[in-house]
Formats: sequence, structure tokens, C-alpha cells
Amino acid sequence: MPTAPTITTDDTPRPVAPTSSRKAPLRPLILRLHFYAGVLVAPFLLVAAVTGLLYAASFQAEKIVYAHELTVPVGDRELPLSEQVAAARKAHPRGTVSAVRPSPAADATTRVLLSGVPGVDPDHTLAVFVDPYTAEVRGALEQYGSTGALPLRTWIDGLHANLQLGETGRLYSELAASWLWVISGGGLVLWFGRRRARRRTRGTTGRRRTLGLHGTVGVWAAAGFFFLSATGLTWSTYAGANIDELRTSLGQSTPSVSAAVGGEHAGHGGTESAGGAQAGPGDVDGILRAARSEGLGDPVEIVPPADAASAYVVRQIQRSWPEKQDAVAVDPATGEVTDVLRFADHPVLAKLTRWGIDAHTGVLFGLANQIALMALALCLILLIVWGYRMWWQRGRASAFGRPVPRGAWQQVPPTVLVPLMAAVAVLGYFVPLLGIPLVAFVAVDVLLGEIAHRRGRGTPVAR
Repeated sequence: MPTAPTITTDDTPRPVAPTSSRKAPLRPLILRLHFYAGVLVAPFLLVAAVTGLLYAASFQAEKIVYAHELTVPVGDRELPLSEQVAAARKAHPRGTVSAVRPSPAADATTRVLLSGVPGVDPDHTLAVFVDPYTAEVRGALEQYGSTGALPLRTWIDGLHANLQLGETGRLYSELAASWLWVISGGGLVLWFGRRRARRRTRGTTGRRRTLGLHGTVGVWAAAGFFFLSATGLTWSTYAGANIDELRTSLGQSTPSVSAAVGGEHAGHGGTESAGGAQAGPGDVDGILRAARSEGLGDPVEIVPPADAASAYVVRQIQRSWPEKQDAVAVDPATGEVTDVLRFADHPVLAKLTRWGIDAHTGVLFGLANQIALMALALCLILLIVWGYRMWWQRGRASAFGRPVPRGAWQQVPPTVLVPLMAAVAVLGYFVPLLGIPLVAFVAVDVLLGEIAHRRGRGTPVAR
């Protein structure tokens, strides 16, 4: 890439004399990576930060927008769950019952989830909200995901995850998550590598003040950025698949309760459930009692049998701390618990993944979690704005943002460069949207450098 004449600033790499230190030569290389990654990846990070801010705020907005469907006046006695399900089916007879979420609090409605309803996204369910005290149907809304996102939060979630572009759009968020920790880590190295006097913000002006604000906020928010990057990758398309494969190979995948049952009573009963199995209309109350006897407290979700040889599955769905993720399988014919899975027995990496995702999505610590995410999003937005402002302030005359001079990698000793390149190659393989853009950055930079060199306007590039 063509470069303007070298002008010394606080962040312009100065010629490095031969040294035995392995740290000093890395600084210009890190500075160049931080600069170009920041300039080129920042637009994706900005979109992720803005949409992430909206998503963190959507939990509280959802409670306000859908208050009528979500809450009811507290009554004297709750009706049997089977009556509540029957009321939902009477109001919405189309589709099949895919799950039931009994009222988790005194003022909360029961959700009866219907799948296969015409006009409803196949990946979503229709949540019918029922007053547990009167069986009044208070409304029906599309629901998505295990956290029970309603239309407002579902739309914002899609915007944050894939820009409402489906699977292809997910590449943007994976790219942002893949590079956020690299940019943050590079910024930390550069900040702590500066002399203490140059980190000062108070009393400075111009680019130096912008740099001070950028560095100070970046240092304080870096841990949060590392966390968001790591947890965001766990359910991304490509890096997430590699992480799942690694967890499986280590025996750390998330287990599931066994819903298999057998015996002469399998398939007996009355009405058809979600997957075609037979179950009497009053069975859901007995199923819930069986689950309660195993210690499953609210909130829970009851999933009907998938077929005649399967059991009901009742699982806790509390994602806030302390998490409740126990699950049991209950034979619909006998009402006996056939399998129990405790969250305490999950492998360590499965627990860490669960906690990480729930903290990333703002449910682990409730409102405090959501406020922390909004603060991180605001910090990232400010850092990006300040970063581009520094680029602008580096310009001279008509030049917009002078790039960092190339050739920094030539100053790195082979004993450091070779292992570093090997580590980057391995990391790029497991995190493709880090490795592929990095190779593209290097290829384009080398090409532009070669063109500039041949025209006699650039620094020679070693081959």
C-alpha cells in the first residue's frame, strides 16, 4: 500500500536498531496489524456494537411492549394445567402442541407453544398466553429460541446475528467476533508499551488527546471484549463447528436426557401430542407432578413425546444465576420418571459454554448483565469513532490518514517470527474468518507494496 513520507509521531514506528530483545521488534508489527485491522474490520464491529446495544435493551422493552400477554392479576388458585392447554387449543386449534411452559410466577401467564401453525415461521412457534387463574387466552405471539424471544426481541436478535440475511449474514458477526480479541489484544500491547507519560489524557489536545481517550477506554473494556469475542465464537458457523468438534473429541459435549421408553403401555392413551404419540388430556398435570417430585422447580418446559416410543421431557429453563437446567423424562403411560439429568453432572466445558452464552446474551445476571453489555457496546462504539478520528488526524495536507509504514515484520528475529507464523496458521485454521481475511490483508499489502516499489515510491519489500 502506498505510503506518505515518513513523519515522526508518537505511534510512527522508528527505525529499530539490532537488539537482543524479542519484544521491541514486535511493536511495529503489532501497530501495523492493529491499524489495518481496526480500519478494515471496524465497520463490522460498529454494526455488531449498535445491534448488540439494541439487543441488550430489548429484554426490558419486551416486558413493556408485551405486558398484556406476559402478566396477569394474581388470583386465588391456579387451574389445572390441562385446562389451560385446552383453552389455548380451543382458541388456536391449528398446529400441534410442541411445548408447555407453566406460569413461572404468581403474576405470569402460561405459554402453550404450537408448531406447524400456518403463517408462522417454521423455525418459530406460536406462543399462546393463558391466564392460569381463569384460563382466559390473553393473546398469541410468535416465539423464537430457548429464551422465549417474542417478535421485538426476535427481530433485533436477527439483526445482530445476521443482519436479517439468514445464514449468509451470520458471516458478518463471526468476522466481528473473530477479530475483536485480536484488535483488543493489540491495543493492550501498544498501550502498555508506551511510556507512562504518553498515556496521559488530561491536559492534552488534538490527536494525542484522542489517542489517550481511545487507549484508556480500550484498556478498561478489554476484558469484556475478550469475553464477547470468545463466547460469540462458540455458536458461530465455522469457528463454532470447530469448537463443538473439539468439545466432542474431549468428551465435553452437552448431554441430553434420554426420552426413550418401551413396554406394553407405549402408545396407549387419548389425544395426539406434538409428535404423534398418544397421551390423555389430563396427563400433563401428572407429568408435571412427576417432574416436581424430582426437584424441578419453576420455570420449566414440558415437551410432549416425539413418537409412541418416547417419553415426555420436562426441563428447567432458568438461564439466570443460579442456573436451573435439570431435566427428566417421564413415561406417559405410567407417569414414572425414566431418566434424570442434572446440570451439576454436565462436563466442565459444557457448563462454561452455557454460562458464557447466557452472559453474552444478557440473561445470566438479569438487568445487571444487560447494563454491562450496553456499557461494553457503547465503549466499542466510542473506540471505533476515536480510532477513525485518529486516522483522520494522522493525515497531512490532502492525505487522509497516513498508513503505518510497511516492512515491520522484517525487524522480527526468525526465532520469534517462525513460531509466531505457525501459531497464527493454526489459529487461522480453527477460526477461518480470522485466518482468511488475514491472508487477504497480507496478500493485498504485499501486492501494493510491490507496485509502489516498482514505481519507485515505496519501501522495498523483501522476497
